[in-house]
Amino acid sequence: MNRFDRPRQALAIGLAALAGYVDAFGFLSADGYFVSFMSGNTTRLGVNLSRDPALAVIPALLILGFVLGVMLGALVSAKAGARRKPVTLAIVAALLTTSSAARLAGSNEVMLGAMVLAMGALNNTFQRDGEVAVGLTYMTGALVRLGQGLAAALLGQTGKGWGAYLLLWSGLAAGAVGGAWAHGHYAAAAPWIAAGWATTMTAFSFGLPAERLPDDALPG
Repeated sequence: MNRFDRPRQALAIGLAALAGYVDAFGFLSADGYFVSFMSGNTTRLGVNLSRDPALAVIPALLILGFVLGVMLGALVSAKAGARRKPVTLAIVAALLTTSSAARLAGSNEVMLGAMVLAMGALNNTFQRDGEVAVGLTYMTGALVRLGQGLAAALLGQTGKGWGAYLLLWSGLAAGAVGGAWAHGHYAAAAPWIAAGWATTMTAFSFGLPAERLPDDALPG
């Protein structure tokens, strides 16, 4: 995060907030399963396998869907060249629009499936050497960096700023609050908010500065 310019940091925070929103809405719509937090689903998978193996199908399918979403996003971004970010985010927006239409049609399963694919694809937005440079749907790495940065500050060291990681985590947390609130008050419209949010982020990514960054191999 610290190596990104301000517009890219803003995009990352906005996308983390989107992930938090979608995951909170999905969590409340899927009886306590996640559409972006696969560590949680893996724990649920293990617990279900131990207590009631039939229930393990749900987290297993969600994990599979997430991996397929990552694969889709990786394939698309590999073909998109310098426009990797907006093209990847356009796929995310299209999948979230599909989830919104599915909710409108009364298909909760298709809605959740499209959401989990979208969240998998989202993680291809920021890459370095073909791998994820910033995790947008999970915050363990960001919190580790935050803790390390705070420790470095207490030791009087520089170069390990923690503010960007705090903002990234705060974006996810704020998005989750918004997703839970939307589920409780505007459940029918809530998926459309996510789709519109993703579309806005896609448009924003088109305007990013086109310089190369050491931790983002392809510009924009």
